[in-house]
Amino acid sequence: MARAWVYDRTNDKAYVEAVKKAKAAKRTPPARWLVRYYDPSGKIKSGGTYKKKPDAEKRQTEIENSLHEGSYRDPSASKVTLGQMAEKWLSTRTDIKRSTWWKYRSLLDSHVLPRWADLPLSAIHGEDVAVWVAQLQKPREQGGADLGASQTRRAHGVLSMVLQWCVPRRLSANPARGVPLPKSSEAEHVYLDHTQVERLATAAGSLRTRYDQFTATAHVNRPLIMLLAYTGLRWNEAAALRVGRVDLDGRRIRVVTAFAEVEGELIEQLPKSGKFRTVPLLPFLVDELRPFVQGRGDDDLLFTTRRNAPLRLRNWRNREFGRAVKAAGLDETGLTPHKLRHTAASLAIAAGADVKVVQAMLGHATATMTLDRYGHLFPDRLDEVAEAMDSARLRMLAA
Repeated sequence: MARAWVYDRTNDKAYVEAVKKAKAAKRTPPARWLVRYYDPSGKIKSGGTYKKKPDAEKRQTEIENSLHEGSYRDPSASKVTLGQMAEKWLSTRTDIKRSTWWKYRSLLDSHVLPRWADLPLSAIHGEDVAVWVAQLQKPREQGGADLGASQTRRAHGVLSMVLQWCVPRRLSANPARGVPLPKSSEAEHVYLDHTQVERLATAAGSLRTRYDQFTATAHVNRPLIMLLAYTGLRWNEAAALRVGRVDLDGRRIRVVTAFAEVEGELIEQLPKSGKFRTVPLLPFLVDELRPFVQGRGDDDLLFTTRRNAPLRLRNWRNREFGRAVKAAGLDETGLTPHKLRHTAASLAIAAGADVKVVQAMLGHATATMTLDRYGHLFPDRLDEVAEAMDSARLRMLAA
């Protein structure tokens, strides 16, 4: 039995009557040739109507090939909206950390669904996605979202993951794939020198309230900033650091957990990479951290507020770090707590660390990731290598 066939509608009285009425009203008659086929479940489906038989036969062949090759897609499957599929996709993401799930939720609600929720999958095209990506980066006064390169890439990434989840059953290809994306600009990186780090840490440790009292975290601000700037720890890794994971004698820190704030609740989870890592301590950091280690229990948090509460990034950034940046005269740099990782990388590279050392210190998944972000900081050693090769050649020829 044929899986697809072309049917001549002139065999139907209803069609003949419809043609007569159209001609009498001087309207275009309905198309004569109807393509029909059995889908994989055995149901009869329509493949459309065509005025010319060759066009209908071409469609018949396309359907037969897709059924034979297993690439058939029910045309109605791509009529479901992006919003519906996004919710289904997110409900299946039980494989990710809770904090990551909520980041996806936020990106969907803030940037993806407002633009794409009501559109059927079949109506989403690559050029429209490219326009949306550009719009995300425009200033708010121009109707954009004023996102930086990194956040734009994250928003696009969530849309792309939803669309990829619909391939191949509902879409033949992901229309978001291959869309040009912004690269993180050098302006987004901030590299402090040793003097600037010292100035920032000192200012942070001296912060006082309007009542001339030390602020809630003034006592930990200096060692915390030093730790971030000289080890490359992420802020949420440093905030979750416990005394038992700080080895002052061996000058090592074991990074095992990180904090994440989900719906106002502070939770501990694996570091961003999903892996533990060991980070070296500079000798001067041992002295900075000693008062926070000695006489305390292994499970105690290394850094807390004066009331012994865990540090929360938003509070610390707004109430402490921002004031310290201004007091240190660095408010024009665009410095954030996270960007102290860039400083750690730049200072390590300047001190002669190779890419694998920097990768291990920062907890990057691959050396390629490290090079993509900091490759421009590594010294140009082309002449050094060329001279070494030349010397080796001369020694060999002279032997």
